[in-house]
Amino acid sequence: MYDLAIIGGGPAGYVAAGKAASAGLSVVLFEKRELGGVCLNEGCIPTKTLLYSAKMFDHATGGKKYGITAGDVSYEFRKIVDRKTKVVRKLVAGIKMKMEAAGVTVVRGEAMIERGDAAGVVISCDGQLYEAGRLLICTGSEAFVPPILGIENNAAILTNREMLALTEAPASLVVIGGGVIGMEFASFCNSLGIPVTVIEMMPEILGGMDREISEMLRGIYAKKGVRFCLQCKVTRVDGNVVYYTDADGNEQQCEGDRILVCIGRRPVLKNYGLENIAVETERGIRVNEVMQTTLPNVYAAGDVTGFSMLAHTASREAEVAVNHILGKKDCMEYNAIPGVVYTNPEVSSVGITEEQASNAGIEYRLHKIPMTYSGRFVAENEGQTGLCKVLISADDKVLGVHILGNSSSEFICAACMAITNGLSVEQLQRTVFPHPTVSEILKEVMI
Repeated sequence: MYDLAIIGGGPAGYVAAGKAASAGLSVVLFEKRELGGVCLNEGCIPTKTLLYSAKMFDHATGGKKYGITAGDVSYEFRKIVDRKTKVVRKLVAGIKMKMEAAGVTVVRGEAMIERGDAAGVVISCDGQLYEAGRLLICTGSEAFVPPILGIENNAAILTNREMLALTEAPASLVVIGGGVIGMEFASFCNSLGIPVTVIEMMPEILGGMDREISEMLRGIYAKKGVRFCLQCKVTRVDGNVVYYTDADGNEQQCEGDRILVCIGRRPVLKNYGLENIAVETERGIRVNEVMQTTLPNVYAAGDVTGFSMLAHTASREAEVAVNHILGKKDCMEYNAIPGVVYTNPEVSSVGITEEQASNAGIEYRLHKIPMTYSGRFVAENEGQTGLCKVLISADDKVLGVHILGNSSSEFICAACMAITNGLSVEQLQRTVFPHPTVSEILKEVMI
């Protein structure tokens, strides 16, 4: 019998497996596809690899602003895709090596929970039974494809998985959904000169993020040529043509060589025997602050909980679950989970937004300045302005930080630490930041 069985080898599963095995627990990890999960194979890493190639192309074609002239700049889509595949394979191999070094038993196949109670669980995989005292469910999420007429069995329709599998650039792209995934793929295609239309049902893109910054990012991409259709609801798809109603209720249409559907993801709750154990589900598996389900020896972490569908959240939830199994004091907190949109320019955010604070009746004061207050930003981002916003509580603590500007993803963690540790404005101002860096904007905005 194993001490811990884990279903799913994504950012929650492999982090938990490595941590638990390194602490001396016997661990079996089941993964039906590749280690790394959606994040590494079909999400975070491949999209960021593509986006970096697009950013390199932006730099090459925009070099004149920096005194650099490059002739005959072009891209080879197949080579961009091949590099993406190489990066993914390298990182998957790295996770395999980590699992081997930690002593984790990795089983490649589709796991099925046969039965389970407080005494332990039994899991089958490829005709073999595995017993474990505890179970951690990390089955992740899948793209939600709405039941819109004409989407099913339509060769033009893509989800993130099919989009990443393309070996030829689409002639044009219609994106249904202006969230993080939609905007990142819109950014990639726009940089390569591919016409893009984004259809979003809400009044603004990037719902849930700071409204002012979302509006600014949309304005930047509108100037780059991306067409936005806000407050528009897709009603049907006919081949390559998307029909939708606009804000006034009038039917409109647009056409794209490919149609990317990215209106959200949903937890994977079926086809692995979840019904055979006494755990409760709502929009995902219900857990407490230490990631226990309603069956105390069964835990869940990552997208399957349906709460915060981000890879870094999943990894932290896995750490909390394993720490509880090991008897270490820990609990999951969600007030300082960062979010990043890897467009060009990128958006980074942590904590509450103005809209959330106002809706909750939270008293705050707002500090905001253009990113051009940073000398490093001005030196490296010709023609861009950007924005840094900080919400400060009545007792002078950092409530939220929201940034539009490149390299913000690399220092938003400083804002996360400030919120996590309840730092005051004075404490943050006393911190010495290296000069010149874009990160100094966090001090400048507090003045």
